[in-house]
Amino acid sequence: MSDRTFVDTNVLVYAHDLDVKAKHAIAKSAVAELWEAGTGVVSPQVLQEFYVTVTRKIATPLPKAQARLVVRTYAPWCIDVGPGDVLAAFEIEDEANIGFWDALIVASARKAGAKRILSEDLNAGQVIAGVEIHNPLR
Repeated sequence: MSDRTFVDTNVLVYAHDLDVKAKHAIAKSAVAELWEAGTGVVSPQVLQEFYVTVTRKIATPLPKAQARLVVRTYAPWCIDVGPGDVLAAFEIEDEANIGFWDALIVASARKAGAKRILSEDLNAGQVIAGVEIHNPLR
């Protein structure tokens, strides 16, 4: 595996949500380190969830134009996800006993060659399908 790190939606949202002060600072720093190292990875799923969340679900939603600019900014980090990855997620879902959407995150991270996933949702320290879960917010 490489030094690549997959960023889950929640961490990306916190990096751009000023209302979650402490989480914002931590997530922003984690993402900035990945920019500096050139090792960040996301999937279309993350970018889609990010856009919906920051324009509709946070306390102070971002204007659509600003949220779209953020999505464009992370586009170089994005890997292609296709039907084979969905099939891999089914296996991960069953083997790791996690939800499908989380399993698709893991499948996408594995496909990208990421050695870890930054996420608040999955169990920190757990290794799923060869990818370690890290919660930078703990």
